[in-house]
Amino acid sequence: ADEAAELNQYFAPQRTSSADLPDPETFLRNISRGVLEIFAGVREVDQLARWLTEDAYRKLVTRANLAARARSARGIPAKRPVHQIVRHSSPADGIVEGVVIVRGPARTRAVALRLEGMDGRWRTTSLALL
Repeated sequence: ADEAAELNQYFAPQRTSSADLPDPETFLRNISRGVLEIFAGVREVDQLARWLTEDAYRKLVTRANLAARARSARGIPAKRPVHQIVRHSSPADGIVEGVVIVRGPARTRAVALRLEGMDGRWRTTSLALL
């Protein structure tokens, strides 16, 4: 058991303090733009894989496939979305939660994201399209 704990210390993802990470707003803006472009059909999911945890990536793939089928069924072409970051906060060291508003011609939606500092960079651990 001690050997496994020691290996995790070196090989498992390591938490990173906010002080050791770049400004989260830039990352939040870029990752949300990428997620929205995936839902809109103008970007591939694989392009964001390194910035997502495995669970967040799987959920994004599922939602992207559903969005692609819906666009195809309605005959809607892929189009870049317009969005803006509304708010982000840090509930704990190394964690940022943000909301991005997406204004489209038919409706306004929100994307909620949770970023965590891991291995010296921000990674998206949770995202939801509302």
